[in-house]
Amino acid sequence: MNFIQLSYNEGIATIALDRQEKFNSFVMEMSVELQTAFAEIKNRTDVRCVVLTGNGKAFCAGQDLGEAIAIDGPGLESILKDGYNPIIRMMRELPLPIVGAINGVAAGAGANIALACDLVVASENASFLQAFTKIGLIPDSGGTYFLPRIIGTQRAMAQMLLADKVTAAEAKAMGLIYDVYSTEEFQAKVAELAARLASMPSKALAFTKQAIYAGWNNTLEQQLELELDLQKKAGQTADHKEGVAAFLEKRAPSFTGN
Repeated sequence: MNFIQLSYNEGIATIALDRQEKFNSFVMEMSVELQTAFAEIKNRTDVRCVVLTGNGKAFCAGQDLGEAIAIDGPGLESILKDGYNPIIRMMRELPLPIVGAINGVAAGAGANIALACDLVVASENASFLQAFTKIGLIPDSGGTYFLPRIIGTQRAMAQMLLADKVTAAEAKAMGLIYDVYSTEEFQAKVAELAARLASMPSKALAFTKQAIYAGWNNTLEQQLELELDLQKKAGQTADHKEGVAAFLEKRAPSFTGN
């Protein structure tokens, strides 16, 4: 792959956006490569956590506008339909926790791909920018779905209409992201968080992810039924039995992801 780096280590798959000279802005080839990376991860049985980050100074500056306006380019419809929308669907359907490790600016589609991650942490020099109205477009890549649900309608409306930059500290304060780390400890903290998730009962994490996102649209009755179904499935896993045994034996559990 030319614009995506994919690596594996001890149950953790790390995807790094790697178009550094363009602040990791997307072109169609890069979008397809990211889809390929998620498809490969989904088909592996040894992965228990995913880290999505960027190489260089930026996480992702959004869409490469040169491609977007090119006469012979793919056009906005294809960029969304064939590029970003499949990525967002794949991220939400992946039965693994995705840690968004936001190392720098996350703008436009880059900001909303960050929001599609399950747990988002950022370097102190990172920032988030819904830049769409600055160029006469609307937020895409699931942004109008995710942002109001995460921080509420008023704050989401302000970010998307006014297109003001949000610092990492501000993002944490409003509940947009989980945590902020200093530049010096960012990589180590991300690795620690990913390793912790990779050591946990994978199926329980997958069911939890499924239940939380379903709850955004379910009625209470539908959610109770879903919890019942998923809890029955979780109760049949080897990791549940190991967790109970470890609790009774007063020892640390050793989860296998089964």
